[in-house]
Amino acid sequence: MLRLRGNSPATVDEKGRLKLPTSFKADLETFATGEGGGNSRHYLTSMDGIAGRLYPMPVWEAIEARLGALPSTNPAKRKFLEITAYYGTEVEPDAQGRFVIPGILREAAKLQGEVAILGQMDHLAIWSRANFERRLATEPLTADDMAQLADLGI
Repeated sequence: MLRLRGNSPATVDEKGRLKLPTSFKADLETFATGEGGGNSRHYLTSMDGIAGRLYPMPVWEAIEARLGALPSTNPAKRKFLEITAYYGTEVEPDAQGRFVIPGILREAAKLQGEVAILGQMDHLAIWSRANFERRLATEPLTADDMAQLADLGI
């Protein structure tokens, strides 16, 4: 089972390439070639244009399988597929382990220069460092958030 954790600062270069930090790269490679049975393909997308999401292909394909069970007329399914297709593309690392972030996502989420790569258990979130730090300051965990987590035993 894939368990991506923590934060690793990184940089997106002038050509839009992101080199994954070693810790995340090793976890993704182990999952892809070991228990996940996949390969080095990933799906890079966004659900809001604010941050990127990098999914190992087996994880993304499981999401697609669950979506496939819904009727094509389901409005949430349609919206989800439209936005993730608009920002999304299949990516593979180059020989140096870098992924190219598509221009449309790079521009929308301001993924240039310093970025924060956050482990989200089964995928990586890729944020502009400045945008994420702003979000942390303006959207802290609230008492309601903590109560919901407590209800889950966390």
